[in-house]
Amino acid sequence: MDLFGMIKEESLKQDAPLAERMKPQTLDEFVGQSHILADGKLLNRLIKADKISSIIFYGPPGTGKTSIARVIANTTKSAFESLNAVTSGVKDLRRVVELAESNLGMYQQRTILFLDEIHRFNKAQQDALLPHVEKGTLILIGATTENPYYEVNNALISRSMIFRLERLTTSEVKLITKRAVEHPERGLGMLGVTIDEEALDFIAQTSAGDARKALNAVELAVLSTEKINDEIPITTAVLKECVQRKGYLYDKAGDSHYDVISAFIKSMRGSDPDAALHYLARMIHGGEDPKFIARRIVIAASEDVGNADPNALVVATAAAQAVNMIGLPEGRIILAQAATYVASAPKSNAAYKGINKALIDVEGTDIGSVPYYLKDSTSLSMSKKREDWGDYSYKYPHDYEMNYIPQQYLPDELKNKNYYRPTPNGYEATINAYFEKIKDVHDKPEE
Repeated sequence: MDLFGMIKEESLKQDAPLAERMKPQTLDEFVGQSHILADGKLLNRLIKADKISSIIFYGPPGTGKTSIARVIANTTKSAFESLNAVTSGVKDLRRVVELAESNLGMYQQRTILFLDEIHRFNKAQQDALLPHVEKGTLILIGATTENPYYEVNNALISRSMIFRLERLTTSEVKLITKRAVEHPERGLGMLGVTIDEEALDFIAQTSAGDARKALNAVELAVLSTEKINDEIPITTAVLKECVQRKGYLYDKAGDSHYDVISAFIKSMRGSDPDAALHYLARMIHGGEDPKFIARRIVIAASEDVGNADPNALVVATAAAQAVNMIGLPEGRIILAQAATYVASAPKSNAAYKGINKALIDVEGTDIGSVPYYLKDSTSLSMSKKREDWGDYSYKYPHDYEMNYIPQQYLPDELKNKNYYRPTPNGYEATINAYFEKIKDVHDKPEE
C-alpha cells in the first residue's frame, strides 16, 4: 500500500462509525460467545496457536462474526484478505487466489480469506472457491446471518468447521456499551460522554442482543445532544428518541423465523397460552404473514388437540378464514383468540399417531382386500360366482341396539390392528366411555 493509501485508510478508521471503531482487536477485548471463545474452547485454542482452518460463522447480526475475523487477522502470521459477497465476484476471488498462490510459493505463507455475507454468493461463485479451499491455497472464514446448512454448498460445509454465534445477553451489551462510552481513543471518552445505569439497561434491553444496534443508538444520541458543563449526558429519554422502536431478533426468511414459529407451536402444544401470545406478538411485530400463522394454528388444532376438543379445529379454521378476510391489524385479535383456545384446550395426538401408523401399514405391508360385504354393490353384482363374495353378511348398524353391531371392517390381514387409541383427555374421555358402553351392551349374554 502506498503513502496515500495508508493516509486514506487511517482517515477512514477515524471517521468510521462507533460500532466499527470499537470492534475488538484481541481475544481479551472480545465480549460474549463464551461457548466457543472461552479459555480452553476449541476456537480459542486454534486462534492462540495460529492453527486456523476453514471456518464458517453464523448467527444473528451484531454478535461478533466480523469481530472474530478481525481478532484472527490481528493475531495470525498468515496473510489476511477480506471480501464482502455483496460487492465482490469471481474476478475478486481470482485476485485473492493469485495473491495466495504467490504468498505460498514465495514466502511459504498461508492466506486467510474472510468472506462476509457468504450466503450472498450464488452456487457458481461458491463453486469457484471450492478447489482453492480443497487444495489449501486459501483458508476460508465465512460469515453469514443465514443457516449455512441451507445457504452454503455442501462441499464447502464439509471442508469447514461451523460455529454458531448466539445473540448477546443484556449484561454483555451493557459492558460493550460502557466500554465504548469510556474508551479514550476508539470510543467516546474524549468527548466527555456520560451515561447512567438506567440508560445502559434500556439500550441493552432494546437492542435484542445486537451490539452494533446499541452502539449506533448511543452514537446518534451523542451527535444529537448538546454539551452541558463540558459533558454530554446520555439519558433514557434521549435514547428513546434515538431508538424509537424496540428492535429484536426476527427474520422472516432466516433461522429466527423457524425458531419463533417452533416455539409458538410448542407453547400451544404445551398448554401455555401466555407463551403462545408472546411468540405470536413477536411474529406480528416482525411482519410475519398472518395467513402463515393461522395455518400453523389450524395444524396444531388437529395435530395436538384433535378429538380431545373437536371445537379447536372449528375455532382455528374460522380464525384462518377471518384473518384472510380482514387482515391486520385487527387480525391479531382473531389470531390471539385461536392461539389461546388451542393452547388452553385438552390435548390428544391420537388421530395424528393413528393415521401415521395406518400409512406405514399401507406403504409397507400386505393390506389385503376390502371385505366383500363392505364393497360397493356394483362390485358385488359384477362378480360371476356367488362363492367369490365370501361371507356376504353385512349388518346395518342402525338395525341394532345403540346403532352398533360388532363386525369386521378391516381386511383379514389387518383385522387385529388398532390405530386410534383415544386418550382420557377432554372429549376423548367421552369417546372412550361410548366405546365401552356399546361393547358392554353387545357383550351381554342373551336372555
